[in-house]
Order: sequence, then C-alpha cells, then structure tokens
Amino acid sequence: MIEPANPADFFTVFFTSAMVILLGALYALLFAYSRLRRMPRLMPAAYVAYGGLFISALVLARATHLFNSPWWATIVVLMLAGYLLAPHAIWHLCTGTRAAETECEDANAKGS
Repeated sequence: MIEPANPADFFTVFFTSAMVILLGALYALLFAYSRLRRMPRLMPAAYVAYGGLFISALVLARATHLFNSPWWATIVVLMLAGYLLAPHAIWHLCTGTRAAETECEDANAKGS
C-alpha cells in the first residue's frame, strides 16, 4: 500500500505534475520540429526539455511516495525510459512508412 501524499506537498505535486506535462510536450515538439525542418541545433534543446521532465518526474514520484514501493519505482523508471525512446521509435516508424509508400507509388508509376 502506498502512503498518501502529505497535504503540505500539494503545491509540489501540483507544480511538478504540470511541469511533467509541459516539458514532455516541449520535448516532443522540439524533437519533431528538429527532425522535420532538418535543424539539428534544436535537438539539444529537446534533450534539455527531457532533462527537466526527468527531474520533475523524480520530484513528483518522491512527493507522492512512489519510491517507497519497488513496483511503482519501476513504473516511473520505465515511463521515463519510454518517453526518451518513443519519439525516436515513432520517427523511424514514420520515415519507414513514408519510404515504403514512396516505393509503392514509384512501382505503380513504372508499371502503368
């Protein structure tokens, strides 16, 4: 059983929850924009946003006593790893799908 968060930690929980959402969105936005516009100089900014997300998630997990349970601590770590790797996987999936679609269109154009 997880110990409930202290009422004194309400502001910490509220603020870090908001930061997890905002920094996660900023990381995804900067990552995608950097790749779409071929602007690799934005990628470090994306990773800085992820660093903020990482810190915010750890503070949130500590304030809500999630690290008191190995099960919840594992979920937090897996969530952080997944959010780091998911944009890369999604990017490769999208570019692979687009390349396959282009090959199919080229094959259909030559066959006509």
